[in-house]
Amino acid sequence: MEGTSGNPTGGGGGRGGGGRDAQADRALMGAADAGGVGDGIVAAHEVLDESGELVRGAFEEFLQNFDPFNDDDDNDEDDDDDDNANLSGGFANTLFVNFQHLLRDDPELAEAIQGEYCRFETPLRRSVSGFVIDRHPELNRYVEQNNDNGGINGSGSGGSGNTNPSDPLVFFIAFFNCMTEQMKSVRSLRTDLIGSLVSLQGTITRTSDVRPELLVAAFRCDKCGLLADKVLQHYHYTRPTLCRNPRCKNRSPMRFTLEATRSEFVDWQKLRVQESSSQIPPGSMPRSMDVILRNEMVERCKAGDKVVFTGSLVVLPDGSALARAGDSATSSKTPGYKPSDAASGGGGGIRGLSALGVKELTYRTCFVANSVLIMAGAMYGMNETNRKTLDDEPTTKQVALEMTTSQRAELRAMRNSPKLYEQMVDSMVPNTFGHREVKKGILLMLLGGVHKTTSSGTKLRGDINCCIIGDPSTAKSQFLKYVHAFLPNRTVYTSGKASSAAGLTAAVQRDSDTGEFCVEAGALMLADNGICCIDEFDKMDERDQVAIHEAMEQQTISITKAGIQATLNARASILAAANPIYGRYDRTKTLKANVTLSAPILSRFDLFFVVLDDCNPEADRKVAEHILKVHRCEDTNTTKAPYTIDQMRRYIKFAKTLHPKITVESQRVMVECYRKLRQGDTMGRSRSAYRITVRQLESMVRLSEALARLHCADEITPGFVREAYRLLKTSIIQVETTDVEVDDDDDDDDDNYRGGSGGG
Repeated sequence: MEGTSGNPTGGGGGRGGGGRDAQADRALMGAADAGGVGDGIVAAHEVLDESGELVRGAFEEFLQNFDPFNDDDDNDEDDDDDDNANLSGGFANTLFVNFQHLLRDDPELAEAIQGEYCRFETPLRRSVSGFVIDRHPELNRYVEQNNDNGGINGSGSGGSGNTNPSDPLVFFIAFFNCMTEQMKSVRSLRTDLIGSLVSLQGTITRTSDVRPELLVAAFRCDKCGLLADKVLQHYHYTRPTLCRNPRCKNRSPMRFTLEATRSEFVDWQKLRVQESSSQIPPGSMPRSMDVILRNEMVERCKAGDKVVFTGSLVVLPDGSALARAGDSATSSKTPGYKPSDAASGGGGGIRGLSALGVKELTYRTCFVANSVLIMAGAMYGMNETNRKTLDDEPTTKQVALEMTTSQRAELRAMRNSPKLYEQMVDSMVPNTFGHREVKKGILLMLLGGVHKTTSSGTKLRGDINCCIIGDPSTAKSQFLKYVHAFLPNRTVYTSGKASSAAGLTAAVQRDSDTGEFCVEAGALMLADNGICCIDEFDKMDERDQVAIHEAMEQQTISITKAGIQATLNARASILAAANPIYGRYDRTKTLKANVTLSAPILSRFDLFFVVLDDCNPEADRKVAEHILKVHRCEDTNTTKAPYTIDQMRRYIKFAKTLHPKITVESQRVMVECYRKLRQGDTMGRSRSAYRITVRQLESMVRLSEALARLHCADEITPGFVREAYRLLKTSIIQVETTDVEVDDDDDDDDDNYRGGSGGG
């Protein structure tokens, strides 16, 4: 009977209560000998798990002897101390443990915990409680108070409470940074991993509200008033089956009342996790799994986050499958309790499988997580970046501390390079020949502008939206694929033809367990604080395009459906690719006549590139040579990028923490550049070629801020403003020289704006 330590009352109720003292034991033994209660009570004593006690002692010794400064890894040093610094404050009760430290100091203990985590979880909590109280004796009064609340003193039937200072349910433990081979996907979780300590990787698609969960209950007998404490609840409401008072004849679970003030509740949240797109085999549907979070782990992540959970796989009865068609829902205080069973068999004995339906044998798996790590910081340990609120951006110091010494040296060398802008552009999409203006626009989109909030509370968009329109075979989809691979954690790739309005924004669905409505994130919500790549943007239905108007400008999604009225964040840049109506771009027609995009959609793009497949013998020869070299697996000058993808990721991540300011001189230059654009809009042939509005001024501000971030500058210089002006002006001039015009459209959006810039 090993493995039952810490669960004396689980499932079977109050038989063999773990908190009973010696006097109560002698009373029950005497009653059993006299035949007053029954022989089954004597045999229900708690069985000591010797292996669990060994694990408890070894783990407490590991905690006592752990040296946080004896660590060779630069990325996760002092992680345990940083995360456990709040334990002495009286509010945090979770001890974070880096599993790599345990594996380094005691491999046998780490193997035992990893193999049977569910069995040893209670002894581990006891060791954490003893360790924390030893380090912080002032917390002992909280433990004693908790034990006094959960004891049986004052129940009216005698007995003394449990004053053991090492209560197993006072503190929790959270492991993180497990071994790489234990990193599982939703598809790879099987029954052989039940009870083991594993890490689950996936994308959150749905989150529930935070609710209280009854973890350890205390019940009072309605007949004699005896308090039955420490009744562990295992995923369903469990009542004692009989009263522990020998003189009480109460054997009905329905005659016990919950004592809420003496019970222990924890915060509870359920997430829906879906496997990442890179983990889905070809031709397969993505699989999902429910993840349960408790205590301090709730509200640490949101829909769209790519997260690594560490915990154990458990098996639960499938409640939705237990209901037969036509059966009405009935409430029961105990799972499976039926009055007919008590009348016929007296306790519901084994009746064979003939009385069971096929659905009653259905179970489902669920993942109970004890730690949560957002993928961006999963490789650097549980640092302060993951402990702050979800909307806080990491500071420059935090991002720098996540890098090693050599990585920080590389970043300084890149920042001091005199040709940083050109080298970064050459490193963008190295397998694609040419299209430097498009690459510059995508680079600035990755850096983005600065999000601002005015004194009146108005939020100004900082994300840059780009749209690429061009002939077939001009590498439009390659740009989208590159961006999706460049930022895999916060980038969503979708097709406009196969996307609906709900799929792009958010959908309201009914939870199969609770029956309540909940919001399931769409592509723009999943790409929050990232980039949403939409291919075949022109193939979208016009009714579906209207759904993203609010998300592109206000960066929010408003939902009013099924009793849910909410405004959700969709702070994402949009990179769209579209084809002309007639297959190839017709120079004799206007830009609006070549695409099926409405004027409100066009006005919300900051950069609008038109990629044409011109017949140029010299350019065709270079493109053909480049493609043939790629097919022959030869190195080309294009593929020899100055910087690798990892170097660019680290640099952009660091640069995005900067918030450059607009100086007085740069403001003067920006006003002059905007005046020139407006003058060109009303003169000569360009009068109807492109309409310059205030949105182009805001686009110029965002592009200037992105250029300042690229050079790690705290202020926007006039040179950055002139480069942003050149990007807009060059596009407009190229459109003018090809006699491409955009007619003025009367049906404009609410702001009466229409923007964007011309071809690339």
